[in-house]
Amino acid sequence: MHPMVNIAVRAARSAGNVIVRNMDRLDRLHVEAKGNNDFVSDVDRMAEREIVQTLKRAYPDHGILGEEYGGKANGDYLWVIDPLDGTTNYLHGFPHFAVSIALLHRGAPEVAVIYDPVRQELFTATRGGGATIEGRRIRMRPRRSIEGALLGTGFPFRYPEHQGSYLGMFQSIMGSTGDIRRAGSAALDLAYVACGRLDGFWELGLSPWDIAAGVLLIQEAGGIVSDFAGDNGYLKSGNVVAGSLKLHADLLRHITPHLTDDLRC
Repeated sequence: MHPMVNIAVRAARSAGNVIVRNMDRLDRLHVEAKGNNDFVSDVDRMAEREIVQTLKRAYPDHGILGEEYGGKANGDYLWVIDPLDGTTNYLHGFPHFAVSIALLHRGAPEVAVIYDPVRQELFTATRGGGATIEGRRIRMRPRRSIEGALLGTGFPFRYPEHQGSYLGMFQSIMGSTGDIRRAGSAALDLAYVACGRLDGFWELGLSPWDIAAGVLLIQEAGGIVSDFAGDNGYLKSGNVVAGSLKLHADLLRHITPHLTDDLRC
């Protein structure tokens, strides 16, 4: 395994242990609201500390950017981390959340680790080295369109101004696809696209730590990821569309008519 993947796996498992150990005391956690339907708990912060300490010990000169950690780029290497993607699920005992860790080199994802501490499933990828689940190589299934497909998505609850556009997309896609799931963890949803549990995914207004690792997993599993314009600005805009080549194109075809000017990226 790539040495940087080894370190990221170690960090993810340490964070996952913190998350699981605290699942029986959810009613006693200190929880703060960061925004509309956006929460942070003691567990988020403890898990992030585990990740930061592990990464800093191994790579003290690398930058770290996290959902709670106010770091920034430092040279060419930047770790982008989400210690608990799916905090709302976690706080309700809904078992769909994950640790997400990605390493960017000059802005491009090079290493990805997503860890589901409940199922103890580990997804990893390296640029040019493929993607795996529990050490087994994964490849996306090619689909010609969204017809009959199972898609994942996320609601833009932080951006009420985009709800009309999103509902237009949802209605168009729902009328053509097999079914849609909204499970509440973009990182884990993207990992599911990479391994074939979902055929595609779209969402708007995500943060880099939500998607950086999942993007590389999908790309290394043979899939396509873009922003709503079909370009690679997803880490900046937070707007993401993912799937196999032809399914991705079909998803964009349903999304594009509903875009406002500020969503065309």
